[in-house]
Amino acid sequence: GSKNSIENHFDTQFELESTLETRVKRQLLDEVRSITPPGVNIMHIRQGKALGLGHAILSAKPVVGDDDFVVVLPDVLIDNLASNPAQDNLAAMVQRFNDNAACQIMVNPVPTERVSNFGVVDVNGSSLTSGQFARIQALVEKPATEEAPSNLAITGRYVLHKNVWKQLAATAPGVGDEIQLTDAIAGYLEAGGAIEAYHIADRTFDCGDKLGLAMAYVEHALRHEGIGEEFAEFLRGLKSF
Repeated sequence: GSKNSIENHFDTQFELESTLETRVKRQLLDEVRSITPPGVNIMHIRQGKALGLGHAILSAKPVVGDDDFVVVLPDVLIDNLASNPAQDNLAAMVQRFNDNAACQIMVNPVPTERVSNFGVVDVNGSSLTSGQFARIQALVEKPATEEAPSNLAITGRYVLHKNVWKQLAATAPGVGDEIQLTDAIAGYLEAGGAIEAYHIADRTFDCGDKLGLAMAYVEHALRHEGIGEEFAEFLRGLKSF
């Protein structure tokens, strides 16, 4: 696929909707119309050069303006089976930010040997459990295993104060010669800004990874009302198992 395919997915499909309406395919029509929730406007910003997540976010500033903002990385899929999206995870982070104005970063424990693949937070030894918050003392982007302050990896959801924009604009390229969002947030912290970690209230699938994408597909296909049972039967019949 291309960037255009993503834009087209969220765009209004007038011709398709008209055809489904004419053919009285109400279920399919409802599925198409539910892609974009009511009251939501989607605008697409092209990142001119691949200079990192921080640069990509900064590219959206002309649209967002000098406001507080939320960052959602869509390749991190939250499995809401054991949580309530209306009150947990990002909803809880937004509420917490509204209450105390501290930036919120979602974290998830990872095996110690994998911490070098992630941005990691230092919560001064606090033992976080599902749905809990803790003040962040420092952030480290992809630390060496022996230097990692914890195994709490930053997990694709952020609620950020408007002053983070200034830090993004001033952040020099870091790991991978890219402008890292983690570095900008660390600069905000060093300047006296308050930041908290939120322990995810469920599990995630890393869909930016081949295995993670495959696991997400299988898990959600098994739960699908229309195909779940047949898909499970297919898996049980695989000789390679």
